[in-house]
Amino acid sequence: MLIKNIISVIEDFAPLSFQEDYDNSGIQIGDILDEVTAVLICVDVTEEVIDEAINLNTNFIISHHPLIFSGIKKITNKTSLEKAIIKAIRNKITIYSAHTNLDNIQKGVNGIIADKIGLINKAILLPKKNCLSKLVTFIPVDHIDNVRNAVFNAGAGNIGNYDLCSYNTEGTGTFRGNKNTNPYVGEKGKLHKENEIRFESIFPNYLKNNILKSLIEAHPYEEVAYDIYPLTNDYMLAGSGMIGNLKEKIEEQEFLQKIKTIFSSGCIRYTKLLGKPINRVALCGGSGSFLLPSAIKNKADVFISADFKYHQFFEAENKILIADVGHYESEQFTKDIFYNLLTKNFSTFAIHLSKNNTNPINYL
Repeated sequence: MLIKNIISVIEDFAPLSFQEDYDNSGIQIGDILDEVTAVLICVDVTEEVIDEAINLNTNFIISHHPLIFSGIKKITNKTSLEKAIIKAIRNKITIYSAHTNLDNIQKGVNGIIADKIGLINKAILLPKKNCLSKLVTFIPVDHIDNVRNAVFNAGAGNIGNYDLCSYNTEGTGTFRGNKNTNPYVGEKGKLHKENEIRFESIFPNYLKNNILKSLIEAHPYEEVAYDIYPLTNDYMLAGSGMIGNLKEKIEEQEFLQKIKTIFSSGCIRYTKLLGKPINRVALCGGSGSFLLPSAIKNKADVFISADFKYHQFFEAENKILIADVGHYESEQFTKDIFYNLLTKNFSTFAIHLSKNNTNPINYL
């Protein structure tokens, strides 16, 4: 099994196109054509984690946080980052990270937090924009079902909780092939008219190549005519944070104690209790303070996240309860996501969960 095969499964699950502009998800160090000996899964890559991989005879580390987040001008073995890079290279260890792309998918970081808390009716809190396009193509009437199904099977036609979505209009197409053509219908050098269906369907941009490949393979014409239009619609299946409801309302203090246990938090920083039960919960793993306005807009009773600054707590304005559970604490379940994904798809190598607690913050 090659490392690139594992990466392919991860990126099908959490496409790199969903990462934020500032991020550096993807391959960090190493050769994706190496054979896998074993995999070590972690939240952060540190020297201790690399030592753990060496002791386990593991040559592939999968992390949530990127080891290399921004440009590096020198690698001189002076900083902890430089030491980790050198140690990984010397021991032929490949490192791969899935960060905000894993944050931004439904079954990613926020999805697993929502499941741990027990939320129902879950939805993305702030859907991504500029992630969608519309395909328009023209299909002979007798081939509409075959071509349409091929495009759907490649991932087009999903809108919210609906699939197989399209718009179809019948009309007449015209064309004339030159002497170098071999037309499916009609004769070269003669104008031909054909009853066709104008087929329109929406798709996420990261599936564009697969969808066009499926379209061309299934379409009977020698030259397939199609248009692609960029859309600014919200993409409801990807974005920041998540919101949902508890199955039963719960008092604020009891809810805070519940999430303290779930996240094994050393402490929870929270705003003034509002004296009303918790029903609607917004959340974001990692640094999610930028989503507070969205949580309030969506009428959440509480917003769970991390890394709130002092003055940001005032922005709750007695409209919502903020619960800061800690950055590492809110993202610790990423290891479970990777583990479940890999064990479901592979059985030919060992998969280890790192036993190193890389949380840099301690509590008295």
